[in-house]
Amino acid sequence: MQTVRDIMSTDVQYCTPLDNMYEAAVKMRDFDIGAIPIVDDGRLVGMITDRDLVVRGIAEKHPGSTAVTEVMSRDITAVSPDDSVQAAADLMAHHQIRRLPVVENGRLVGMVSLGDLAVNRYSDERAGRALSEISEPARHP
Repeated sequence: MQTVRDIMSTDVQYCTPLDNMYEAAVKMRDFDIGAIPIVDDGRLVGMITDRDLVVRGIAEKHPGSTAVTEVMSRDITAVSPDDSVQAAADLMAHHQIRRLPVVENGRLVGMVSLGDLAVNRYSDERAGRALSEISEPARHP
């Protein structure tokens, strides 16, 4: 069984609660990424996406100096490095997300993305299914 550890990225760009929206946006631009984990003393406390910056930040007229903690998502779906690639793909599909933080003992150790699943020769079918489910409109109970 292939695990998340086998396919995850370990060179993860992150922000801290001391960073602001402007700094997060610059990091997204410079590293060509759309989601950044918020890490406090090694522990994952949130995620901020380009959409969070637009919807919760700019559209709400918050200045660039607003702390990332004001606009980040706190309800985070994450995986363990020992979880199977199948479990990660299932979580991504179920929650309609493209990137999952990888957490071990509460500490951020990596990220796994839909792209990581797609380039993995063992999970092409899973990545395709996850993408099709992520792309569908959310079903609310």
